[in-house]
Amino acid sequence: MGRDLTALFDPASVAVLGASDDPAKYGHAISVQALRANGRRPLHLVNRRGGTVLGRTAATSLGAIGEPVELVVVSVPQTGFEDAVDEALACGARAIVAITAGFAELGAEGLARQRAAAERVRAAGALLVGPNCLGIADNTTELYLASDRFAPGGVALLSQSGNLALELQLRLAPQGLGFSRFVSLGNQADVTLVDLVEDCARHDGTRAIAVYAEDFGDGRAFAEAAAQAGKPVVLLTAGRGDASARSAKSHTGALTTSDDVVRAACRDAGVQLTRTPRELACVLGALDAGRRARGRRTAVFTDGGGHGSIAADAVEAAGLAVPELSGPLQEELTGLLWQQSAVGNPVDLAGMGEQDPMSYARTVQALLDSDEVDAVLLTGYFGGYAAGDGGLGGSGGAEGAGEADGGESDAGGLSALGTGELAAAEAIAAAVPASGKPLVVQSMYPASVSCRSLAAAGIPVHEAVEDAARALLALAPEAAAPDGGSRRLQALPPAAEPLDDPDYHATRRLLAAAGVPFPPAREIATEDELRDAARAFPGPYVLKALHLLHKSDAGGVVLRLADEEALVAAHREMHARLGAPSYSVEAMADLSDGVELIVGVNRDPRFGPVAMVGLGGVLTEALGDVAFALAPVTPEHAEQLLRGLRSAVLLDGVRGRPAVDVAAAARAVAAITAVAAAHPEIAEMEVNPLLVTPRGALALDSRAVLGS
Repeated sequence: MGRDLTALFDPASVAVLGASDDPAKYGHAISVQALRANGRRPLHLVNRRGGTVLGRTAATSLGAIGEPVELVVVSVPQTGFEDAVDEALACGARAIVAITAGFAELGAEGLARQRAAAERVRAAGALLVGPNCLGIADNTTELYLASDRFAPGGVALLSQSGNLALELQLRLAPQGLGFSRFVSLGNQADVTLVDLVEDCARHDGTRAIAVYAEDFGDGRAFAEAAAQAGKPVVLLTAGRGDASARSAKSHTGALTTSDDVVRAACRDAGVQLTRTPRELACVLGALDAGRRARGRRTAVFTDGGGHGSIAADAVEAAGLAVPELSGPLQEELTGLLWQQSAVGNPVDLAGMGEQDPMSYARTVQALLDSDEVDAVLLTGYFGGYAAGDGGLGGSGGAEGAGEADGGESDAGGLSALGTGELAAAEAIAAAVPASGKPLVVQSMYPASVSCRSLAAAGIPVHEAVEDAARALLALAPEAAAPDGGSRRLQALPPAAEPLDDPDYHATRRLLAAAGVPFPPAREIATEDELRDAARAFPGPYVLKALHLLHKSDAGGVVLRLADEEALVAAHREMHARLGAPSYSVEAMADLSDGVELIVGVNRDPRFGPVAMVGLGGVLTEALGDVAFALAPVTPEHAEQLLRGLRSAVLLDGVRGRPAVDVAAAARAVAAITAVAAAHPEIAEMEVNPLLVTPRGALALDSRAVLGS
């Protein structure tokens, strides 16, 4: 159970400290909006000079109100902030919304002041939003404490940017969406993004949670809260291109970026990650329709070959499939359409819509009814016949069409053709809910009466085909999860006894105890110890110089040493050249029919341990064929990651090579990530290579880096 935020979203009474008649001051904008509640709860405007504000008598202090106030908005100069907080707490405030800026965003001194104020608030059992925020609003409780109006609806918007929040409102409006709540996150000194996600998940008036965040705070906790929300969480974030704060002392560290981590966290938590406000609005609109696809097979339906081809490319580029339809389904469609219509997928009316507008509805119905189709994209001219010009809306109508007579306009300003198209739109709107499958529309005329009819029925309509494709992707099951499951985030295990010595052999022992298989090995410092090791297990041997970064690059690894004398000779040469303090003698693994993988875990400062798997060996960084997930991962999730690599074909055998034991590799990946996740002192852990063969998996090298 998360924190109780009732005092924040549905307070018994409100005071605006810093209320003003001056439109240039934020206290003025907040006060104007607060008055819209129209007596829902007592509202007190407080200004140190007294008098009136917006025609209401202003109190000179919170104490002068003469009664407790549950929520206080603080919009005063920075120098008076601490006194204002203390005054609010003394008057019984259970929640404070701090508009005042000038704290952590200015450096260490401001951060110290911010922390001290937050500690006083928490000690009093109260809540603090901000500081440096732009207010809050809750349309379900008529709480309006932000500078702008937010149209009512089902989206809770949690944003670090006020202007972006306004843009999102503009972009959501055409989707027919509004807001249940708005919260400006500010510096998150007390109430955090995680607290708000958890509370919005419990909020009956919220159907989806939209987040714009640059600073996740505890990113792992955010992912866990989103995974457990039980309703869609859509994220827009910035600053994902810089490398995470880490010392890149391994391939894992060198290959892991903030973007990788955020993508992995969102995928594992089932969060829809978006890149722009437009994309966020597009995804929210699709999710609000409530229909999800069972698979990724998309039928593209058009009235022109050009639109169909471009839409098919956009759908496939989004990661969905546009498969050729079966013979029986093509025959069914041929019976509905005319001779020149294409029925393979894309399905193209080729002008029939101008002769018979209901052909749109009949074709959509047939596609939705088919077990071969999971979703439908209607693209192109539909909407143009009823666009308001009484005709075809263009010089030639749809591609492949002959002459068509729009007929006389009816009393509503539509031609007979436009009236027919509107009837088709109404039939489509009735067919989609009954099918349970998603239909997304891209139209040249999205504002036409036909498209408005579709949108009013909860069918997403877009002007740009790439937006329609993205909407379909939001409704599709995840490609890597055949069962459609996306909530794969695993809880962190309890912390294990710390690893004090990250030595190579100590790391091997730690991993081996967790079930990761290694070949026999001994650490040696002298030639006598070397000979003893050679007699402990049969050759051929491998000799490694220890305590070197990237041993292969430094010439610190020699393979296939046939016997003891070859091992001794290699040791003498290597020691003369490198002078390493110790070496490892290991049994040479059988590399035939094997694939080398890399498994690493990098501890991200926001999201905790992040696992990486990919094609391993000496070319890991050059090839960069890797996948990421929040650690630990299950064997099932590990296998999905491996199967999703570009080089995954190697695992199933190519050019006469046998398939390797992917399940054994997945078990090793799961064990490695579990060890790293249980050791918070380990900044980086890596096994490279993990050799996987038809006979199983074997870790051939490992390393660990402790955090500073």
